[in-house]
Amino acid sequence: MTLGKLILIIGIAALVLTLIVHFAFKKVKNWPMSYLQNFAGALFIFSGWVKAIDPLGTAYKMEQYFAEFESTFSDTWFSFMAPLFPWLSDYAVGFSVFMIVLEIALGVMLILGAMRKFSAWVFFGIVFFFTFLTGFTFLTGYVPDDVNFFQFGQWGSYVETNMKVTDCGCFGDFLKLEPKVSFLKDVFLMIPAILFLIAYKQKHQLFTAGTRVLITGLTIAGVGLYCFSNFSWDLPHTDFRPFKEGVNVAERKNLESEAEANVEILAYRMTNKESKEVVELPFDQYMKEFKKYPKEEWELEQIRSEPAVARTKISDFEVSDEEGNDMTEDILSHQGYSFMIVAYRLYGQEGTDIQMVTDTVYQVDTIAIAPDSFRLERSVVATNKRQEQIDVYAWESEYMKPWVDIVNPIMEAAEKDGYRTFAITAYSDYGRIDDFRHATQSAYPFFTADDILLKTIVRSNPGLVLLHNGEIIKKWHYKKLPTYDDIKSNYMLSGN
Repeated sequence: MTLGKLILIIGIAALVLTLIVHFAFKKVKNWPMSYLQNFAGALFIFSGWVKAIDPLGTAYKMEQYFAEFESTFSDTWFSFMAPLFPWLSDYAVGFSVFMIVLEIALGVMLILGAMRKFSAWVFFGIVFFFTFLTGFTFLTGYVPDDVNFFQFGQWGSYVETNMKVTDCGCFGDFLKLEPKVSFLKDVFLMIPAILFLIAYKQKHQLFTAGTRVLITGLTIAGVGLYCFSNFSWDLPHTDFRPFKEGVNVAERKNLESEAEANVEILAYRMTNKESKEVVELPFDQYMKEFKKYPKEEWELEQIRSEPAVARTKISDFEVSDEEGNDMTEDILSHQGYSFMIVAYRLYGQEGTDIQMVTDTVYQVDTIAIAPDSFRLERSVVATNKRQEQIDVYAWESEYMKPWVDIVNPIMEAAEKDGYRTFAITAYSDYGRIDDFRHATQSAYPFFTADDILLKTIVRSNPGLVLLHNGEIIKKWHYKKLPTYDDIKSNYMLSGN
């Protein structure tokens, strides 16, 4: 699906809705206004729906934005705002559900013509907010790594890799848009947003006021419940991410690596650091003239061909053990079934404590036991007590409960049957991870990986993934985990 196809489908749907409003309800006051109502409403309903399928995806995107805003504002006159964003990040899931429900409810209100003036202002506010968000994302492409966003005079040429947030998440994982495209889309939506404000009385209205309120209320309740069902007690019923059930991660990762290796450099784009002059040369010509563009004076950007296989988050599947050894190949090439617990965060508080430690001083004496034989004997000379600061952890009991009561019994049963079991959590101090292992009495090994990767694999913390020869057979939310016997009988072939 591309944005062009999506807009075409929504445009046709809006036309059909407008014809229904006219011929079935006789409510069209202004044809262009009614069409814009239905177009904007259908777009918001679809955009909200694909995000309602996976509310955690939107929450994770918000966390990315909050982290970037914190970093951006902390080095400016607005540094007093920086502490606000970590606080907002703690409530990202709540904001996600609120925005999704609001988006879909507003789409319904626009089609119905409910509360015309109020809905016009809300639509304008949302579009304005997203225009700012997508505009910020796009413009960070002009900001070099060592430059703050607000240092406008030091902006350079547009480099896609400069962007800290690579897409706005407007359509969740269903459709990824380049930041520039997202920004232009929102600029376009400002047209109906302004028209709705100016001529809200020209908007059509269906049914009675009470019926419109009832439909809107039922929409809010239904969508809210649907959102919670897709992360609070189960996985999203549709998986738009690359780590779908049935995907062979090992094979896909190899394909993407090979495609990336075969990408060709087509040209080079150079930007003069002082004059901002931009020069673009084909690869062969640049290789002849590269001495004219020293790196001290020019910023260099490669223009590459598109890989034959699109790159996904699977390319970032990299796992390490306690000693920093790469476990990726070992995990993906494992023959047979394996049980992988994914936990992007171990919830608990970290602190320090003072502990008394005893240091014992020994001396070694040589004692003769025969004319030509000796033995060494060690004796205590002194003992000294000293204070030592140690790290202590207080793990959240509600978070430990599913590990102890639900996950670990399955892992123990799988281990008894000879299947491989392990957990992957975010990069962290292994002393902390080891403390969690002991607290939950988890006998299997813990590995580490990037937290964004883990969030992409499964929308549950913890979540269980059943692998077979590098292929994802099944994924479970911990609240929907069947018994080990059910897993074995329904998803595992005997003898494998």
